[in-house]
Amino acid sequence: MVPFAGYEMPVQYPAGVMKEHLHTRTAAGLFDVSHMGQVILRPKRGMEALCLGFEALMPVDVLGLAEGRQRYGLFTNETGGILDDLMFAHRGDHLFVVVNAACKEADVAHMRAHLADVAEVEFIADRALIALQGPGAEAALAAMVPEVAAMRFMDVGVFPWQSNELWVSRSGYTGEDGFEVSVPEAGAEGFVRTLLAQEGVAPIGLGARDSLRLEAGLCLYGHDIDTGTSPVEAALTWAIQKARRAGGAREGGFPGAARILRELAEGPERRRVGLRPEGRAPMREGVELFATDGTPLGRITSGGFGPSVEAPVAMGYVPASYAKIGTVIEGELRGKRQPLTVADMPFNPTTYKR
Repeated sequence: MVPFAGYEMPVQYPAGVMKEHLHTRTAAGLFDVSHMGQVILRPKRGMEALCLGFEALMPVDVLGLAEGRQRYGLFTNETGGILDDLMFAHRGDHLFVVVNAACKEADVAHMRAHLADVAEVEFIADRALIALQGPGAEAALAAMVPEVAAMRFMDVGVFPWQSNELWVSRSGYTGEDGFEVSVPEAGAEGFVRTLLAQEGVAPIGLGARDSLRLEAGLCLYGHDIDTGTSPVEAALTWAIQKARRAGGAREGGFPGAARILRELAEGPERRRVGLRPEGRAPMREGVELFATDGTPLGRITSGGFGPSVEAPVAMGYVPASYAKIGTVIEGELRGKRQPLTVADMPFNPTTYKR
């Protein structure tokens, strides 16, 4: 157990990080992610006004999100940097938002300050959040809540289990099919114990959660993205829908639009890339990156050994001219420079149920 964002969190269980990682890829891993912030936005003047107000905080299409669906979002600042990344769902008469643990107080204050005219911002403090990930996740959860089997990637729904109301999304942050389930605090332990009693379900800690998301090429806030990083630099342009881009129905109108729209049109000066170090030794966060002629390029923002790919993997930022797949650069490890190759992401194929 270690301190993490003000919580005591498990790094690993007795099986260890490697086995937990591989178990999630082959069966079902259960993660307690209750440290994440859960927020409900209730409209004051109708859902359209709420959606327009919320999308004024980020370069994402909120108005076009269908009821019963979820989307990835990014709060941006006036210089085009990322304040936080988040998930938000359209649940008919309100939006449900999940934000990162370390940013949740700032995010709630940000929403209250900017959405005062269109929304009641309710921070949810009495519900746990459980992630169930892997190819066995559907069978395990459907044994308790049969309706979830019909859900597809990024669907959301509300279902009963015993005397509890479960808020379910078919999503996660491992690259695997799976679910995130918000459950009332009073029913959380019973829900988790019942899940763990299902065949193939095992508890997974922070260590494997990090290696799983790294293999999936997914960003960790405060490491791969931050207030100085734009969504375009971070290779998150897939999260910016056509409606918010140049020529779109609601072009711009979000913090940092000038920079973000310019980078979308012209390209950024640097880009987040996948990296494959040679050999077996992982290159971790902070390793400095260089061109083969010694020119400093940037640094690694996430790195480690990928148990599923049986090799070290990393992500980092390099000038755009070095971002082409197959480019060979160098990283300084223990005083020696060793080669890495710019690689496509994800490193391990995703298995989302489309």
